[in-house]
Amino acid sequence: MTTLFLMVGLPGAGKTTRARQLADEHRALRLTPDDWMIPLFGEAEADGARDVLEGRMLRLALEAVRLGTNVVVDYGCWSRDERSSIRWLTRAEGADFRMVYLPVDDRTQRARIAHRWATTPEETFPMTEADIQDGRAHFEEPDAAELAGHGTAGPPPGWTDWRAWAAHRWPSFA
Repeated sequence: MTTLFLMVGLPGAGKTTRARQLADEHRALRLTPDDWMIPLFGEAEADGARDVLEGRMLRLALEAVRLGTNVVVDYGCWSRDERSSIRWLTRAEGADFRMVYLPVDDRTQRARIAHRWATTPEETFPMTEADIQDGRAHFEEPDAAELAGHGTAGPPPGWTDWRAWAAHRWPSFA
């Protein structure tokens, strides 16, 4: 069965390294926004361009699994709703969904971010202490049920389905 692997974790957790391994092991298309944001815009956010890019990548990922190609989506996906929507959309395409969560402790995260910036600054973005703290404050760690493969049953209140929610979250997904 075709599989979409979703990388989940904070910066410095090792997501992209693991995503590369999974892509090699499963002959999968790897979609990593940072690989595109740096050459296209030179920054991580670029006035909302990241959300637009992620939406287009998500459409491509779903088309690829529909065509029988494994995909590794390397977004980080800090929110439970993001993860639940991608899980639902993947399964709606008849593909298997595997969340790959890579936790990272505070000290290791900081060391990896500093090392990455010192050794490959052309492949990463600078991160301030405030950026790191903000990420930790907003990250919704997957719970046992989510790690076992169960996402939120339905979309948040006010949304008819996960596809509509995803189109709002990633405007170019619609």
